[in-house]
Amino acid sequence: MTYQQIIELLEKDNEDLFSYACKKIPKETLQLPSSHFIEDVFLASNRNLQTLRSLRQLFNHGRLAGTGYLSILPVDQGVEHSAGASFAKNPLYFDPENIVRLAVEGGCNAVASTFGVLAMVARKYAHQIPFIVKLNHNELLTYPNKFDQVMFGTVRDAWNMGAAAVGATIYFGSAADNRSSKGI
Repeated sequence: MTYQQIIELLEKDNEDLFSYACKKIPKETLQLPSSHFIEDVFLASNRNLQTLRSLRQLFNHGRLAGTGYLSILPVDQGVEHSAGASFAKNPLYFDPENIVRLAVEGGCNAVASTFGVLAMVARKYAHQIPFIVKLNHNELLTYPNKFDQVMFGTVRDAWNMGAAAVGATIYFGSAADNRSSKGI
């Protein structure tokens, strides 16, 4: 699709989206994605060498490798959202291997999912695409929901599985946010 086709699709009412020019933030002050993104942004930081290596692994994999941009396939189904809610119309994706294969074939920089999904296929795929493992899930068996994050694994477990990074959810303001954020 060409630029002109996109404008026509969005009609004249939205043309200002494409002609907008910011006048308050000078372009020179922005750190734009580039092939040197890790060096430009993180090299002078206090990030440890393993973190820098993992960032480089994420940014240098997939079809956007070396551009400073990321394309991550996030699939957070299972305990918290139920795979049935997402995959009932396409049951092939109940199979964890199909989720990871989709990310690999799509040229994603990484796949982000749960311990259960990624652990099932780690030996086959952890060397083919970086994993981002979600460490916790909300406990939804109570009513009303408590927004209490339950840890399903540790950073060490994710590291041993070959993960490049981890993720977690914290419901700030919930009764359990202080406890759940300390475990991460």
